[in-house]
Amino acid sequence: MIRMNRLARAESGLTREEYATLKKLSTPIKIQDFLDALPMNFEKGGDTHRSPRAVLRAEKTHCIEGALLAATALWIAGEPPLILNLSARMGRGDVDLVIALYKRGGYWGAISKTNHAVLRFRDPIYRTLRELALSYFHEWFLPSGEKTLECYSRPLDMRRFGTEWITAEKDLWEVADALAVALHHYLVPKGNWRYVRKADSMERKAGSFTEYSKSDPRT
Repeated sequence: MIRMNRLARAESGLTREEYATLKKLSTPIKIQDFLDALPMNFEKGGDTHRSPRAVLRAEKTHCIEGALLAATALWIAGEPPLILNLSARMGRGDVDLVIALYKRGGYWGAISKTNHAVLRFRDPIYRTLRELALSYFHEWFLPSGEKTLECYSRPLDMRRFGTEWITAEKDLWEVADALAVALHHYLVPKGNWRYVRKADSMERKAGSFTEYSKSDPRT
């Protein structure tokens, strides 16, 4: 397992150009701005789980692909490449969200790729990962207004996979599998789902805004 503090180009397997692109993303804000500028990957040709190299080549990304690119940039900057899964309630027709984690002054923040207006960047103001996960709860709902964020995973340190995942040409389903089996912590106390209020019409209207359209050829 690779344990260096800062990921050097020789260990990363990236080309000089690829490494230089990610090295410029030296802060969480720069990483988030870069992800925001990439069109959304709607997987029009089938499900994908691209490596950071493949994301740079495709010039589009979705949440877990963006989280892995963010984790790589953080590692190059000398920070641990940590990702975390935010999991929706099963059987409700919703999907999970994977975020990259960072810390400043002992407080957690998050980098996120999403097509929606609110489930995005988190400033480093959260004392615990539970606090951070809860910051996504009230804005995470279906078009019906039903709130569906159920739990969050233990952080996954991407160094456990070595460095091959950074430049892999194959889809990284093993990372999704590792997140799926990681210990998850529930957010809503047992029996309290029945007290959770649906998002109202104004909240649903605000939540309907998206950044990229599926009709956009870049996606």
